[in-house]
Amino acid sequence: MAVTGADYGRQLGQLLPPGPAWTSDPDSQLQRLLRAFGESFARAHARADDLDREIDPSLAHEILERWESVLGLPDKCSGLLESTLQGRRNAVVAKLFATGGQSVEFFQGVGLSLGFDVTISEFRPFRAGRSAAGDPLTNGDWVHSWRVNAPSVTVLAFRAGLSVAGEPLQAWGEDSLECKLKQLKPAQTVLLTGYGMSEAEAHYLAADRLFYTANYVMPEKLGTV
Repeated sequence: MAVTGADYGRQLGQLLPPGPAWTSDPDSQLQRLLRAFGESFARAHARADDLDREIDPSLAHEILERWESVLGLPDKCSGLLESTLQGRRNAVVAKLFATGGQSVEFFQGVGLSLGFDVTISEFRPFRAGRSAAGDPLTNGDWVHSWRVNAPSVTVLAFRAGLSVAGEPLQAWGEDSLECKLKQLKPAQTVLLTGYGMSEAEAHYLAADRLFYTANYVMPEKLGTV
C-alpha cells in the first residue's frame, strides 16, 4: 500500500499536543516541516514494501543474487533461459520447490516452475490378458523408465516488469530441463525426454522396434526387419 509524505505528515500532526502554538494550517511552517519529515518516512515505507516483494523469489530483483548464492545457483544445469531475469527467477523457484518427491505431479511442478509445461508418460509392462496385439513390448528395463514430454521449443519473451534492459526480446532453449530432472529422478529409474509429441513418439517407437529386434528376431531374419 502506497503511503505519501503528506499521509505521514498528518499522522505526525496528530501526535502534537493541543494548543494554539501547534497550528493545523496546512500552509504553516510547522505543517510544511511535518510533511518534509513525512517524506523520509514515506521513502522508508516504500523500501519496506520493496523488501516485502523481494521475499517472494518469483518477484525478486534486488536480492536475487542472494537467493542464488544461498541455493548454489547458477549450477551445472543452468542453461540459456537462465541468462534472463525471468529464467533466473524460475531457477530459484524450482530449487526451492524441488524438496523431494517421486509423483507425476511433483515432476510436472518442477517443470512448470522452470517455465516448461510438461507431461509425464509411464510405460506399462506388456501382460497377457491385459495387453493387446500391437501394444509396445515395454518389459525389462522399460518397467523402470518414464518420459517427460516437453514442447519442441520453449520461449521466454521480453515482458515489461519481468525483464530488464539489455535482455534479448526472446530467449529459448530446453537445455536445463533434462539436467535438473535427472538430478531429482529416483536413482533406479531411466529418464527419457521428448521434445514435441511427434518427436517423442518417433523415438519411443524406434526404441520399441529395437527392443523387439534384439529379443525376438532370429539372426537369419534381421535383413527383413
